Amino acid sequence: MTATATAVDRTGSKWGARPLLLLAGLVALATVMVVSVGVGAHFIGPVAALHALFGSGEANDVAVVRDIRLPRGVLAIEVGAALAVSGVLVQVLSRNPLAEPGVLGVTSGAGFAISVGSALGLTVNALGELLAAVVGAVAAAMLVTAVGRRSPLRMLLAGMALSSVLTGLTLGMRLISPTVFDKYRFWSIGSLAGREQAPNTVPLLVIAVAVVAALLLSRQLAAVALGEAVAHTLGVNVTRVRLVTLVLITALAGAATAIAGPILFVGLIVPHLVRRAAGGSVPWLIGFAAVLGPVLLLAADTSARVLLTNGEVPVAIVTAFLGGPALIWAVRRYGVAQL
Repeated sequence: MTATATAVDRTGSKWGARPLLLLAGLVALATVMVVSVGVGAHFIGPVAALHALFGSGEANDVAVVRDIRLPRGVLAIEVGAALAVSGVLVQVLSRNPLAEPGVLGVTSGAGFAISVGSALGLTVNALGELLAAVVGAVAAAMLVTAVGRRSPLRMLLAGMALSSVLTGLTLGMRLISPTVFDKYRFWSIGSLAGREQAPNTVPLLVIAVAVVAALLLSRQLAAVALGEAVAHTLGVNVTRVRLVTLVLITALAGAATAIAGPILFVGLIVPHLVRRAAGGSVPWLIGFAAVLGPVLLLAADTSARVLLTNGEVPVAIVTAFLGGPALIWAVRRYGVAQL
């Protein structure tokens, strides 16, 4: 396939409407962000929210927007981008349209590490929980990679097996120790509420660097997705690309899970929503996912604030509600033959 052929999308026009679609996605992201900072127990209109963003308006509005909702919106953008891009990487690497970051055992590894840290008294603050979650996610991903490095299918099976084992061990520790139960219960909800006050600078930087690295690696990953023989013909080091991709998946999903807890289905839903717009291009697929993932998570988090009159629903419940039908649709579309 020549470079010219690669640049032509399925409609036959060079680049097609993809830049316009990406611009529309950015506009949607900005719109949802403005709505997000205004919606909640204390409602702030769009105009007042914009004034509050720049430090003008009523003092109460400014405090709510700049100290709580704006940092929470930034977390939603970063976590949504991390989960969506890691979902794209998992599906492209494994060539499984139903794969998502949890299949590498990242979520279960993070939860198990937090439980162990709580039992040993190491996770005494939010930073300790973040470090434990990242270490657990990395260790789980490394173990799954070591077992299944020669086959994408074997890797998926190893991830599922490890997740089941770690989930069982975590449940046992929670039943034995009330302290572990209390710590894990708060983290395992999968929510952005209250997380904006935690020291999230390091995981947010990790997510930003990993998303950029995924874009830089995307063309080589696209070659690997065509098959090892084609990739070798194009001069791509398949082993190195797979290893770097696994590192990026672990960094993205591990950092997102450490910040917000386990939020499922974002990494599964978003790649399917943007696949047609990307036109078969892995770089565009990653770019669209990095925009639509935050839109989806911001919208879900905003909805979670207003579903109950006396509180809010964890955002993980909202994404699960959306992800269930999406999973059924994906299974019906692709069938078990492609699993």
